[in-house]
Amino acid sequence: MSMEKHLFNLKFAAKELQRNAKKCDKDEKTEKAKVKKAIQKGNMEVARIHAENAIRQKNQSVTYLRMGARVEAVAARVQTAVTMNQVTKSMAGVVKGMDMTLKSMNLEKISALMDKFERQFETLDVQTAQMEDTMSSSTTLTTPQTQVDSLLHELADEAGLDLNLELPEGQMGSVSTTVASAEQDELSQRLARLREQM
Repeated sequence: MSMEKHLFNLKFAAKELQRNAKKCDKDEKTEKAKVKKAIQKGNMEVARIHAENAIRQKNQSVTYLRMGARVEAVAARVQTAVTMNQVTKSMAGVVKGMDMTLKSMNLEKISALMDKFERQFETLDVQTAQMEDTMSSSTTLTTPQTQVDSLLHELADEAGLDLNLELPEGQMGSVSTTVASAEQDELSQRLARLREQM
């Protein structure tokens, strides 16, 4: 299979992963609405089940976004390889004259030749740096149980209801949810930046 075909498949997979992330976001909202209804009816067991589903959908969405970012990073590398292959062909002519230029010790010619090569490889450096940046930004989320309790409190507050759940000492209401959505926002921005460069 040609590199171009691989590139097409990678880009397609990245889009598919983004679609799945969006679907999870939608399902998360639906589950949150069900949590509110259950709390209003005083059915805490059902509320907890829907809260767990909502957290699962949120985590799933982040996982899809992360994987999408990885696929896009690989696609960027393949794109570079395809580009470099084309560059290599166009550089064949430059390379032929290279020995003569170097032997001549004409500093102006050597400098111009090096400029050409450096320009060709700048793209590769930028894309590699972006990939490393994207990979290192992946951090783990807090434990689901804490998220579930946190989400129950957050949605009960929104619904103007009082919730008597025992939270462990030092646990603040919606901290874990905020962490997860902040990470999701950051990943979305990274994906957008990566797409702009492809």
